[in-house]
Amino acid sequence: MTRLSRRGLIGAGALGAGGLMLAGCNRLSASTPFQNFIGGAEDLTFSSQRLLLAGQPLAREYPASDISPVFKSNGTHMPGGEAYKALLEGAFVDWRLVIEGLVRRPSQFSLAELKAMPARSQITRHDCVEGWSAIGGWTGVPLGHLLRTVGVAPAARYVVFQCADDLDNSLDGSGQYYESIDLFDAFHPQTIMAYALNGQALDPPHGAPLRLRVERQLGYKHAKYVMRIQLVDRVDNLKGGKGGYWEDRGYEWYAGI
Repeated sequence: MTRLSRRGLIGAGALGAGGLMLAGCNRLSASTPFQNFIGGAEDLTFSSQRLLLAGQPLAREYPASDISPVFKSNGTHMPGGEAYKALLEGAFVDWRLVIEGLVRRPSQFSLAELKAMPARSQITRHDCVEGWSAIGGWTGVPLGHLLRTVGVAPAARYVVFQCADDLDNSLDGSGQYYESIDLFDAFHPQTIMAYALNGQALDPPHGAPLRLRVERQLGYKHAKYVMRIQLVDRVDNLKGGKGGYWEDRGYEWYAGI
């Protein structure tokens, strides 16, 4: 699966190829050898990260005194559509998180049921691909706990997050935002389905009622407005074939930091 490195484009141009792309050299960036070179570099980074992180080390956590006074909201601030509006007006009482796919016990959980499960709180830094960062305190259910609750089928390899965020320019016309991670990151202790930020229930700009926090990756991986979780054996047959909304538009699937 060939991937074009968005972080490489935003960086200072450490690679000469990145500099050429920033200068508008579209012919080079579109060529098959160049795409293979970039994809190979990302695969090498992914493999190296997996080797270094084999013991599942934690991302840095901060004291409460370091929490940013303003945690910027990026991307969608309010999903469109009457369905989300009705859930919001009802304080998400009727909302359910659906977990399905390659699981032993397909399930649905209310927000109250999720809040009654074992919770993890962590103060971490959010790094956006656009170059800004903010520190926030997140509370939620460890994704690993949810997966153990429903039971992961042997064939499962990836966790896909389907969201209420409906964008108009989707490749398949549906506009639905989605994201995916592998089981390695899904079972990391800091990977949580967060329902609170800085001690308060999530508001719509920050992903209410539930969002993914996968703390060792860049911000676009932290899907907001999660409605459905699917376990699958592959992601190249979904949407644009790259495993995520922005990945289908050139971002890296693995956005490790």
